[in-house]
Amino acid sequence: MARNRFGWWSRAVVSANNGFMTSSKQWYANPAARSFRTPPAPQEVLAFHQAALGYSPTRLKESRELATDLGVRQVFVKEESVRFGLPAFKMVGVLWSVYRILSARTGEAGENWSFDELADRFGGKLTLYCATDGNHGRAVAHTASLFGLSARVFVPSSISQAAKDGIRGEGAELTEVQAPYDDVVPHADAAAEADPAGQLVQDTAWEGYDQIPTWIVEGYSTIFRELDSQLEDAGVAGPDVVVTPCGVGSLLQATVAHYRGNDRPTDTPQPSLLSVEPLEAGCLVESLNAGGRVSVETGSTHMAGLNCGTVSTIAWPVLRGGVDAAVLVPENADISAVHRLEELGFDSGPCGAASLAGLHVAFDNPELRESMGVSGDSVVVLLSTESREANPLD
Repeated sequence: MARNRFGWWSRAVVSANNGFMTSSKQWYANPAARSFRTPPAPQEVLAFHQAALGYSPTRLKESRELATDLGVRQVFVKEESVRFGLPAFKMVGVLWSVYRILSARTGEAGENWSFDELADRFGGKLTLYCATDGNHGRAVAHTASLFGLSARVFVPSSISQAAKDGIRGEGAELTEVQAPYDDVVPHADAAAEADPAGQLVQDTAWEGYDQIPTWIVEGYSTIFRELDSQLEDAGVAGPDVVVTPCGVGSLLQATVAHYRGNDRPTDTPQPSLLSVEPLEAGCLVESLNAGGRVSVETGSTHMAGLNCGTVSTIAWPVLRGGVDAAVLVPENADISAVHRLEELGFDSGPCGAASLAGLHVAFDNPELRESMGVSGDSVVVLLSTESREANPLD
């Protein structure tokens, strides 16, 4: 039987009403966030990715038009539209985590295994399981193929046909479940437990399941270490605002771990970190305003990868302490952001474009803008987490 994830925290549920959360407050601000500190990801993660076949840094592109739109000095978009051949950022987390899983399964501590050595040792002997709204599952399936493993991916039946086809195209067995994402996760967990050769690779944590999600979050650190180098090459000391879309909070956890890392020099400027969620799935905003981790009932949204009702257990304390601001965005604002980015030459799906939509929401709120320390001289970085291929609007 699958573990009941919801039994391990307060079952306070905020319901949706015609797509709008019942909470009257659709944003959150934490003026103390820039003093928060947390351990950063290991330094070797970037070197691991750089040595992997097919690695190249994703594009960082400046947009003067967006800077004018937003009334700031510079806007850069970190465009995760092609990452290890897939149309979203997820591969950096999944690849590192599966490498760590297989290395640990050898039982030989201290070895630096190559991809080929691990594939020879485990190929055909292990099946990776996961639940997904699309991008994570495709990354798990693709990574399985790299190591000669099998993959079984569980999805909400409501996700796009393009997402389902992408997962099947990587050679995975796809199982559709008539349920929201949060209720699909226990199905994947149960199937992995029932399979002697099964291994769950999930990007959210709960009580008793946190090591693999931790490795996934560590893998995401490559995005930010690339970003540091790219901004330096552009002559920019660092961002003043970083905007991250939030589902279960794992990528946002990586954002906080990088910019609030306790290894950063004390005189390093601390950027303001903004989280963005769909109005139909505001689990982080609701939890922050409640002062504790709660679950929400999710609605229907084009931002499929963000349609999550519960924050990951390992992400929650980091987000509560280190996120400066969090906002909810409606569908029409997100779709407008997709089209605006497309006009400017960016390949961004609805989850990626949520960063731009959320920044407009935050900047239109005088209290939030002041709390984030935004001025006309600010440098903003938007994380665009997926391409239109990954999650088409049509």
